[in-house]
Amino acid sequence: MPFVLKDFLMDFAAGAAGGTACVYCGQPLDTVKVKLQTFPTMYSGTADCIRQTLKNEGAAGLYKGSAPALLCNVSENCVLFVALGAMKKVVGNLAATDPEKLTDFQNACAGSLASIFSTLVVCPTELIKCRMQALTELKASGKLTGETITGPASVARIMMKEGGFPSFFKGLTSTWAREMPGYFAFFYGYEFTRGMLTPEGKSKDDLGMLGTAFAGGTAGLFLWTLIFPVDVVKTRIQVLAAAGKQEGFIRTLQLILRAEGVGALYSGLMPCVMRTYPANGALFVAYEYTRKFLKSYDTEKEQF
Repeated sequence: MPFVLKDFLMDFAAGAAGGTACVYCGQPLDTVKVKLQTFPTMYSGTADCIRQTLKNEGAAGLYKGSAPALLCNVSENCVLFVALGAMKKVVGNLAATDPEKLTDFQNACAGSLASIFSTLVVCPTELIKCRMQALTELKASGKLTGETITGPASVARIMMKEGGFPSFFKGLTSTWAREMPGYFAFFYGYEFTRGMLTPEGKSKDDLGMLGTAFAGGTAGLFLWTLIFPVDVVKTRIQVLAAAGKQEGFIRTLQLILRAEGVGALYSGLMPCVMRTYPANGALFVAYEYTRKFLKSYDTEKEQF
């Protein structure tokens, strides 16, 4: 098998495994985050949001939007990690160094560039996921009436009917504004933490499962503490657009600051921080160990 195709398939499979693990470990707290970001006045905090969701929708309410979330995360991570492999080669060529021996800063630059491509997948799937997660609140606030929504397919059908294909990319600019600096911080945090945890005389690849999970969780912490206000604006644009025409990024930001204050830009941060260690820890454990398995399998195959 050609080397480039082999790398592509390896990164694709490892990214898919990571995205799947991330969703199943982090979906309930992601749902709480979206609800608090979009309707902060409906709940007094994380615990109250969980309690009311369980009371009104049952445990299934915390997993609402799981199908588009799975599609979103698997497709995002497949594209992200395939693009990351390619961008590492680009950065390595520019820096005249081995792509496998990049510095933490160079890895972060490669991650930021890779997010340009993954955002094109993230935006439409995340938009559907966010609307599914905030469906109860949209109805309760009177912002959504008319056609009954039964699942992701009906959300997509309504969006296509009302706004055509461009409606799936509502919030694309704010998603790029979130993803590019966010993934710089994400991959910098991951590589920096791995380096700190690696024993002297060993390589980062020798780090065990627990260390990899901790580094992944810390990467998520780096990402979300940096870009959370941008994510709040993006979520408002995507969810409230279901109720009609929604303002752009700058105008939505101004409206939030004027009506609700700076604190609203951090509404939902607690469940997001709580989610990052199990979700992103699982993502990187699944990614790294799938990649190691495929590499070892390929090596064994070549020996015979």
